[in-house]
Amino acid sequence: MKLYRVLGIAAFLLAFVVVVVGAYVRLSDAGLGCPDWPGCYGKPLPADIAHPDALAKAWKEMGHRYLAGTLGLLIVLLAAMGWRFRRSRWLASSIVLVVMFQATLGMWTVTMLLKPAIVTAHLLGGMTTLALLCWLALSLGEHAPAAQMRTLRTAGAVALTVLSLQIMLGGWVSANYAALACPDLPDCPGGMDFANAFHVVRELGQTAEGGLLPLDALRSIHLAHRMFALVALGAVVYAALRAFTLAPVLGALVGMLVLAQFALGVANVALGLPLPLAAAHNAGAAALLVALVVLNFFAFRGLRPSR
Repeated sequence: MKLYRVLGIAAFLLAFVVVVVGAYVRLSDAGLGCPDWPGCYGKPLPADIAHPDALAKAWKEMGHRYLAGTLGLLIVLLAAMGWRFRRSRWLASSIVLVVMFQATLGMWTVTMLLKPAIVTAHLLGGMTTLALLCWLALSLGEHAPAAQMRTLRTAGAVALTVLSLQIMLGGWVSANYAALACPDLPDCPGGMDFANAFHVVRELGQTAEGGLLPLDALRSIHLAHRMFALVALGAVVYAALRAFTLAPVLGALVGMLVLAQFALGVANVALGLPLPLAAAHNAGAAALLVALVVLNFFAFRGLRPSR
């Protein structure tokens, strides 16, 4: 049973690494570093690529695939152990199904040439896997009863829901390369085109009719993410303040993470989206998601961490 808990924590930590590395691969324009799947130019490792930049991108892409593959195997092992020990078996089995679909999305991301809907769904699949593994790792631990934590259920659930929507909008921004469509702060001058911006079934950089996606549409995508960030900030700060009275460390952590994430978003626009800051913004979203999953776990279970 102890091994089950250790592997659960290891899978959760590896999932966090996979999410962050995946974001880095996408942000460094290496998402198509290997134009085929599951190999790279038909081989298990990048080879026979003369151009140094192309070779570097291929290694980034394949490194991410091998990390994800390792995570997948670990999750299958967790599911088998769940049935063996009769603990969290349905949750562990559900994560296997999520990962299978996530692998399919990863394949489609390459074979369908970075369609925005597929890329966004792949991001959400990664975040979902991370959240479920976090819940699984927590469920395998030892905790003390704390009925008063149940008073945080509404605030925690609303904050997690709003953050999930904000992550989805952020994924749509990234998938459409709209992060620099509004270079000004705090306003975003220019026309808007929400109809084309949020038409889901289309090619990258194109409208549903096959024309060039206008700048107004990219600006609309960016502005929607930026404005909803204020809603997310308010919801998460409120949940953090409520949690602080019952679980000071957890409440403070949630509050600090959301403020840091908001600051990173502003800095990315102000500084022109430098790669380290952009990657940190994605990592911050994953860390904040984990913190809210932890809050919801203890709130809905009526528990607190054992000292």
